[in-house]
Amino acid sequence: MGTKAQPIEYPVRTNQIPREIPARRYPSWLLVLGAGTLPFGTLFIELFFILSSIWLGRFYYVFGFLLVVLLLLIIVCAEVSVVLTYMHLCVEDWRWWWKAFFASGSVALYVFLYSINYLVFDLQSLSGPVSATLYLGYSLLMAIAIMLSTGTIGFLMSFYFVHYLFSSVKID
Repeated sequence: MGTKAQPIEYPVRTNQIPREIPARRYPSWLLVLGAGTLPFGTLFIELFFILSSIWLGRFYYVFGFLLVVLLLLIIVCAEVSVVLTYMHLCVEDWRWWWKAFFASGSVALYVFLYSINYLVFDLQSLSGPVSATLYLGYSLLMAIAIMLSTGTIGFLMSFYFVHYLFSSVKID
């Protein structure tokens, strides 16, 4: 399926020699970590109920609200990644690919930290270090899955944004 797809057509020609990126006042990893707080803000209330239904055996019955939260998470991840990509392009930083992925994928770090918080303060029914290790392993797998999915959403939206941005520029 991937070999039969048309190759991606870039809207402008690029120079073979990469441009020097000017020095910044702040590190880019700080922006990437800060970008994950907005998508996590749409998710953290619902995350308590999801973790309670998984680990404490409580019933979860608000699937319509979960769908709304999921749609909000997708929209916020896309917006955060596009804004951060635009900020990088404004300071002539052309290496936006991985930063766009990790900008919206950094919500997974906050989800994992919230899982640790849930383990310490809300999950007293675990019976030893083996159960806690199993819980942390499953939480890490969940965080990696969230990072891959939200990072992909952010990267694709940033890619389409940059493609649209440079296709509308007229170079003579």
